[in-house]
Amino acid sequence: MQPNPADEQLSYSQSINELENIVRLMQSDKCDIDSLADYTRRATELLHMCRQRLTATEEQLRATLASLQQQ
Repeated sequence: MQPNPADEQLSYSQSINELENIVRLMQSDKCDIDSLADYTRRATELLHMCRQRLTATEEQLRATLASLQQQ
């Protein structure tokens, strides 16, 4: 999966909002079957980005807490 350079500018909140919009669209009567694969691909990209950010944040928090314990 090739990352979209524009996606690097998205915040976590923006990614979640876009993901929620995709889910709502996919659950609605307006969901075009011809676009379903594209929606699924984009949702997968957004989930991957969010997971990466959460993992990075968790690692930062662990490092910060570990440094506090060493003081």
